[in-house]
Amino acid sequence: MTLDDILTGLFPNGRKIETNGTMISGQAVLPDGNPIHVLGVTQGQPLGVDEAIVLAGRVIEIVKSGDRTPILFPVDSASQRMSKRDELLGLSEYLSHLAKALLLAEAEGHRTVGLLYGGSAAGAFIATALATGTLVALPGAHPAVMDLPSMARVTKLPIDVLKAKAEATPVFAPGLDNMVLTGGVHAVWDADAPLAPQLAAVLQRPQGQDDRGRLGAERGGRRKAAELAERVARAAARHQGARHA
Repeated sequence: MTLDDILTGLFPNGRKIETNGTMISGQAVLPDGNPIHVLGVTQGQPLGVDEAIVLAGRVIEIVKSGDRTPILFPVDSASQRMSKRDELLGLSEYLSHLAKALLLAEAEGHRTVGLLYGGSAAGAFIATALATGTLVALPGAHPAVMDLPSMARVTKLPIDVLKAKAEATPVFAPGLDNMVLTGGVHAVWDADAPLAPQLAAVLQRPQGQDDRGRLGAERGGRRKAAELAERVARAAARHQGARHA
């Protein structure tokens, strides 16, 4: 399914979205007649400082408008751009700025929905798809916070050891199925069903409801999440009791 197919299915009432290199930006009309902002990264290309600052600037413009219109952020990228220029310019800070802009938008009342329809990896994945309030995906998407060969280089562990760990621990493994198990991806949409109602269902979810930890625990991908949540709750209760003692 191409990006044009996806946008046509999502916005049968019309859209005005421009493509500039590997970025898209514009507005569309939801089936209920309300507007939605659309911006993201396409064509499976790396995300560098130039793209990150433009996308972050657009998100900030939307926040400043005060319209609280939802933002759909389609994602099909490689990892962050591994170039000397980008690294010397402070690529990690640019990616962080983009992620914080998306988090700000969600906090200011804009529903931010990431739609992973292709690939994404490493810092580019974290700064775009994972920084949205709700991340959904289409079948065939292939995310990875870090692929196993890269993990092997960083950890100095043999690739066979890492493959075995990935098979046993979803948190450790790349791929869409594992990202769903950990709760990072809220849902995988049905590509054979109309897309507009599936987006509408996401937008109807309660504002500010971050249930990735709960989903990961329920799906078996974050086995320590429930235990950690209980420990945090007990610590908070003790702190509250100490303040009133």
